[in-house]
Amino acid sequence: MFEESERLEAYLEDTTDGENSLLKRVNRETYLRETMPHMLSGHYQGRVLSMLSKLVQPSLALEIGTFTGYATLCLAEGLAEGGKLHTIDINEEQQERVQGYFDESPYTDQIVYHIGDAAEEIAKIEGIFDLVFIDADKKRNLYYFNELIDRVRPGGLLLIDNVLWKGKVFDDKPDNQTKQIIELNQTLASDDRVEKLILPIRDGLFVLRKK
Repeated sequence: MFEESERLEAYLEDTTDGENSLLKRVNRETYLRETMPHMLSGHYQGRVLSMLSKLVQPSLALEIGTFTGYATLCLAEGLAEGGKLHTIDINEEQQERVQGYFDESPYTDQIVYHIGDAAEEIAKIEGIFDLVFIDADKKRNLYYFNELIDRVRPGGLLLIDNVLWKGKVFDDKPDNQTKQIIELNQTLASDDRVEKLILPIRDGLFVLRKK
């Protein structure tokens, strides 16, 4: 999407904090084992997620779309003492490996890993969220936002990934999936319940702060 994007990404990674050994391993093994490893948040976006989480210091956080757990571990870095991060994914084939990553981390007692349909699993989690990260089925992003906005505290954050959709949001004749992303962005831009901005990193991260 950006000219010399690889050069920019390398520079950004060189000028931010490094990955710890566990994150490096999750990154490496994801690229070795997964058919779509680009779904991983990666080094720079992981540091962004960590920073945002540390600023909020959530006592209760939610992630929709665990994949191999890289972003989960980054978000967990900002949890308040005794805080919990619930992460939901539909793919049970990865469960054992991903749970293993969580168990190796300092946050094993703070990460609650759910396997199942996110709409059903969300309803089982009680409480008001301080931070929500939505990175799953793009067709349901607006549904998740509408379901969760009233369960986020004032001042809390909702983060939605992939909102620039590899630059396809600028296409003159967008395909149906891109149209859904465009509709989401337009709907959120006009929602006066949140302050909002898109960070143009990787595939676009929508940051929404509940008023």
